[in-house]
Amino acid sequence: MKSLIQKIKQPKVLNLMIPVVTTLIVLAGYFFYQMRTGRVFIDDSLVQAPVTSVTPANNGKLTDVLVYEGESVQRGDPIALVGGQMVYADTTGTISMVNNQLGSQISTQTPVAQIVRTHDMRIAGTLDENKGLQDIKPGQVVSFTIDALPGQTFWGYVDEVSPAAKQTQLTFSISSERPTQQFVIYARYNESAYPQIKQGMSAKMTVYTQTVQ
Repeated sequence: MKSLIQKIKQPKVLNLMIPVVTTLIVLAGYFFYQMRTGRVFIDDSLVQAPVTSVTPANNGKLTDVLVYEGESVQRGDPIALVGGQMVYADTTGTISMVNNQLGSQISTQTPVAQIVRTHDMRIAGTLDENKGLQDIKPGQVVSFTIDALPGQTFWGYVDEVSPAAKQTQLTFSISSERPTQQFVIYARYNESAYPQIKQGMSAKMTVYTQTVQ
């Protein structure tokens, strides 16, 4: 070991090693730069979809429920019987909530079920305005991971960039520092290809700003 160290310390060996080490450092920096450039990382993301409440046209007693949570339904499918009248699904999706209190009085404001419109499911990511927002455009390719589904990578595209900042509660102070605004980036994907993704799951997104779908 000592003889090896002594050889390395020799001027000729050092002169040969210095360019090699320098080249390796430069290459490592270059590859790191390539990995980071052209990408915007959005860690604060969530799977979101519109939720529709199914309510009766008239007040009445809930006498029968024909669906269960997690069931897929089509627009027009029967959902429940209230006051002798059938209540139908007004959209296609997945049942996320069912009112099973048979015999209870149901008003026109009381949902007998809720339907997640899975065909409109998107990834919604919150991004600070100074973290690459200006580089994101609709149509750019997106990859994302789901916390509940480790080891899997999913793909989609930027569907929408919110036209206005998220509403936040501002704290006024004597400081001259301006608050950083946040915007929501929406990514759409083929929900039929990824049925394991569920409403409300936490996610992380990467937007490839040099690509367009």
